[in-house]
Amino acid sequence: MDNFNDVLVNGMNKFNISLTNKQIEQFNLYCSLLIEWNKKMNLTAIKEPKEIAIKHFVDSCSVLNYVKFNQGANVIDVGTGAGFPGIPLKILRDDIKVTLLDSLSKRLVFLNEAASRLEINVNIVHGRAEDCGRNEEYREKFDVAISRAVAPLNVLSEYCIPFVCKDGKFISMKGPNVQKEVDDSKRAIKILGGRCKNVVQFNVDDNSRSVVIVDKINTTPYMYPRHGSKITKKPL
Repeated sequence: MDNFNDVLVNGMNKFNISLTNKQIEQFNLYCSLLIEWNKKMNLTAIKEPKEIAIKHFVDSCSVLNYVKFNQGANVIDVGTGAGFPGIPLKILRDDIKVTLLDSLSKRLVFLNEAASRLEINVNIVHGRAEDCGRNEEYREKFDVAISRAVAPLNVLSEYCIPFVCKDGKFISMKGPNVQKEVDDSKRAIKILGGRCKNVVQFNVDDNSRSVVIVDKINTTPYMYPRHGSKITKKPL
């Protein structure tokens, strides 16, 4: 996968990220596992190694160029799917504690296999965000909640902000033209105890990307998150 390696290394360099040989090997193995498992379950629509390198691996890690993750930070990846961005972040920052949360049990089989083969220590949780967000084991226990999920920001905020401790951060990784979504989400973010700190826009290769950074300034009221059907039908 020499071509894959060049694309990966050059892509990471654009975000001031240098890879060790071990990390390059881990990303190679992760790519192979994605392609292999994708034949038996729908993990990703992106199947070419070079595209996986850019659109999944570099994209997942780009956030490190814009957001400071403290040493040993406790991070939850909400709606992780095939492990993005949580696994790439853990490969780069082995010091952080990463929890991967997903509601689809068959994805967790892949995630457990990937974590084992990659020799990374992650906590893999099967559950819905709205249920885990009400569970005292997870509620307001994380320094960072991060998500690449495609839900609108006002919906995603209710799923994610309850996981974040006061003075922590919610990070939403989005596509282009996100400002209207941010404006429409200000009320929801405030109700949930957050404040939008910054929106960073940049390119990953030819893809326009955004990172929305929300500071958690107050505790989340006990009534949130609501039931999933209410969150989506009547967003805050």
